[in-house]
Formats: sequence, C-alpha cells, structure tokens
Amino acid sequence: MDLADREWRLVREEAREGPLNMALDEVAAETAATEGVGTVRVYRWDPSTLSLGYHQDPDTIDWAFCEREGITVTRRPTGGGAIYHDSWGDISYSIVAPAADLPGNLMESYELLCEPLFTALGRMGVDARFADETRPAVYEPACYLRELHPAHDVVAGDGRKISGNAQYRQRDAVIQHGSVTFERTTERQLACFADPEATPAAFDERVTSVRDQADVTREEAVAVLEDALADRVGAHEGTWTDAEVDSARERAEAKYERTAWTRNREGPPA
Repeated sequence: MDLADREWRLVREEAREGPLNMALDEVAAETAATEGVGTVRVYRWDPSTLSLGYHQDPDTIDWAFCEREGITVTRRPTGGGAIYHDSWGDISYSIVAPAADLPGNLMESYELLCEPLFTALGRMGVDARFADETRPAVYEPACYLRELHPAHDVVAGDGRKISGNAQYRQRDAVIQHGSVTFERTTERQLACFADPEATPAAFDERVTSVRDQADVTREEAVAVLEDALADRVGAHEGTWTDAEVDSARERAEAKYERTAWTRNREGPPA
C-alpha cells in the first residue's frame, strides 16, 4: 500500500496544551475524511501533561500531585494506561489518514504506520523493534509498565520499552499517535499515580530512552523523526489553517478540558 499516493502535510514540532493536542488530532481526521489530505505531525505537551487511557480509572491518579506540580490532565480517545508527557523528556507524533488508505487488519496497520518511527530511531542510532515477547505487567494503570504487546510496543535492543503507540479508528479516518521517551523522568512518572505499586528501579528496568541509547540532542531527534515521517508519505511542509485551529480550540474546551470527560469519559453536551 503506497501512502505517498495521497496528499500529505507535515506539521513540524509545536508546543501546545494537552487538550488542544488531542483536539487537533480529531480535526486532522476531519480534514483527512472531507478533503483527502493526510497529516503527519510532531508535538510537545506544554505544560507537561498526564494523558489518561480511554478506560483509565480516575482513582488511580494522584490528582493533588498533578495540580500542585502544574501538570495538565486530560483523557485520550485511545486505550492503554496513563502516560506522563514531560515537556522536555517526551517526543510525540501523530499520523492521520483516510481510513480507505490503510489495511483493515490492525496488526498490518500498525506495521505500516510504525515504519517511519523505526526509520527515525535507526537514524538516531537506536536499535529498535516491536516487542517480540510478552513481559508481564509491572503496574497496569501506567502505559510504560503494562504488559508488553507486540502490536504497538516498541523496545530498544536491550528489551526495554522506548515508545508506546495507539490507534483511534473512525469511520472515515484513522489516527495513530505515539510517545517516544527522549529522556526518562522516572520519579515524576510514578508520582502521578495514587498508589503506583512500582519502584523507580522497577520502572527503569522496564523503560529506556533515546538519550540512554544514543548520543543525540533533542533537537536532532525531533528533526530526524519529522523527516522520517515526511519521507515515508511524501509530505510537503504545511501548517494548520485558521479554521482548523479555531475548531480544535472549541473542541478542546467542549471536551478535553472538561472534568466530566477527564474523570468520567462524558463527551460534550448535546
């Protein structure tokens, strides 16, 4: 399947609030469905954000710690455990495409859309692959400490997880977003949970980072990932339209910033 047959744009790394980042993915999906334009993007979470998996139990989160530390909390439309996206230590990306362009088989779709991620990590000097063996969960509510899954968990050569990825499939569009650990922030990751049941040593035994694996700066890592995404689909450098940003801000306010969504998965009022 040749994704380059589609028109694509690359939105280079930008720093936005967590709820707006999630809303922009949804708006990009609407653009893909209605205009046939795919989007690849790299982004930061500013301020640092804890994104909850769609089915996350809110009682697993230390809300007081997050508020005290200025950590935004929002809920993703995708499953899995919570991820602390440090504004410096995390590099996130999204690929948004019309559904007709992608395999219906989930495993095949992950393999296709993770190709540029593996290309980028290789260019950084990181030996990376899908997890090829199951490892039991250390702490289920935390994404990076859940049972390793060969479909979407990416590990370095030493078997430690370096990236988690998830897909959100709509009728006409598919969103894949992922988190790459550039630098570990072990203590803050664990402190976001009410009762993490995992020690820093257990976290570091399971999780690695780009900085652990390769001699590359964050700026270099971001540029390599951007270029790998653009090269894979033949994207031109682009940006959001004013209408897309306005729509995303409205959606962030109506959904991703609301306590009802973050705590209870309740969508915008009708």
